[in-house]
Amino acid sequence: MKKQTNNSIKKIIVLLFTLVVILVCGYFIIYAVIKLVANPTDTIIVKEGTISQDETVTGYIIRDESIVQGENYKNGMEQIIDEGQKVAKNEPIFRYYSQNEENVKAKISELNEKIQVAMKENVQEGALTDTKLLDSQIADKLKDIHKLNSMQAVQESKRTISSYVTKKAEIVGESSPKGSYLKDLINQRRDLEKKLSENSEYIKSTRSGILSYKVDGLEDILGTDDLTKYNKEFLENLNLKTNQIIATSTEQGKIVDNFNCYIAFTSNSKEAKEIQVGKKVKITLPSAKMVSAEVVNIVVENDEENTIIIKFVEGVEELLSYRKISFDVTWWSAKGYKVPNSAIITENNLTYIIRTRSGYLNKILVKEGRKTDSYTVVSNYSASEIKDLTIPEGTRTSLILYDEIVINPTQDMINSTK
Repeated sequence: MKKQTNNSIKKIIVLLFTLVVILVCGYFIIYAVIKLVANPTDTIIVKEGTISQDETVTGYIIRDESIVQGENYKNGMEQIIDEGQKVAKNEPIFRYYSQNEENVKAKISELNEKIQVAMKENVQEGALTDTKLLDSQIADKLKDIHKLNSMQAVQESKRTISSYVTKKAEIVGESSPKGSYLKDLINQRRDLEKKLSENSEYIKSTRSGILSYKVDGLEDILGTDDLTKYNKEFLENLNLKTNQIIATSTEQGKIVDNFNCYIAFTSNSKEAKEIQVGKKVKITLPSAKMVSAEVVNIVVENDEENTIIIKFVEGVEELLSYRKISFDVTWWSAKGYKVPNSAIITENNLTYIIRTRSGYLNKILVKEGRKTDSYTVVSNYSASEIKDLTIPEGTRTSLILYDEIVINPTQDMINSTK
C-alpha cells in the first residue's frame, strides 16, 4: 500500500514538473515572438545594390516637326505609310481620295464579281493547269493577310492579290474562245483603276524622319527653334491635359525629327535647383523604357523652382501620341554596398558601421557615397586614401560582401568596440 502511494506521488511530481517546463517554454516562446514583432532583427547582411534619386514630374513634349498637307485635304485620306514609320524625302506617304471615289470603287467591285463569274464559265483544261500556281499564291496571301497588323502591309497584300486575279483572268480569257467578254471586263476595270489613280492626290514626304498622323496644332508653338522661351507660365497657358492621346488626323500628316526630342518640366526639388546644363539624367517613358537624356536649358523661375529642358534620342516614336506626359526623372544612381542609413555611425567626420562576427562587435571604417532617405552606398577606402586620414591606430577598414552588420546600434555597442 505504501509502495503504491509513493508511486502515485512520483507520478504527480513528474506531471507537475512537466507542466512547469511546458509553461516556462511557452512563456519564453511567446516572449520571443512578441519581441521579434515589436523589435525586428537588428542586423542585416551586406549586399551589393543600387540606389537612385527619382522624381515624378509632368513634362511638355517639344519636337522638330513639319506639317504635310495637299490641296484636296477635305476629301479624306488613305495612309500609304503607317504611323510611326521612318520615311525618306520625296517618298509617297498618303493620298487624298478623288472625287466620286466611292462610286468608282463600287463599279470596280461589280466588275470583279463579273470577272469571277466569267472565269468560272470560260475556264479550260489548259487554263486550269496554267493558273494552279496563281490560285496557290492567292490562297497564301489571303491566309496571311489576317495576321498583318500594319495598314501598309495590308494594302500591299491587297494590291498583290488583285494583280494575281487579273493575271489569272487574262490567262483564262486567252485560252477561251469566248474570252473576249472577259477581256472587255478586265479592260473596263483597268480604265476605272487608272481614273482612280489619276484623280487622286498623292502626298510625298518633304524631309526624312518619322511619319505621324497625330496632329494637334501645336507643331509650330512647341518647336525647337528657341528653347529659352519655355518657362512655367508659357507651358501652363497651353491648358493641356496630362497623358491625353492626340487624335489621328484625316487631313494632314507630319514628319518628325527622329534624332532629337525634348521635354520641358518644372520642379522645386533640390536636384532640379542644383542641376546644370550639360548634365546627364535618365528618364522613364510611358512604356517603362528608361533612356538617357541631357539637360540643354534651364529657366530659373524663382528661388523655389526651375524649368528644365532635356534632350534625348531614344524612344522618340513612343511619344508621338502625346504632348504632355507624366514621367520619372532619375537624377542620379549609384552602385555598391547598400546599407540602411540606420547602420551608419559618424565620428569626427568619418563614417563607420558595426560588424558582428561570432558574437564579437567590430567598428569598420567605410567610405560614404550617395545616399537617399533610406539607404547609403558605402565602399572601402584604398590604401593611399587611408594614409591621408587621421584615424586611430588599429582601425578596421575592410567591409566585405555578406558581412553581418548592426542596424540602430546602441551607444553601449559602439563603446564596446573601442
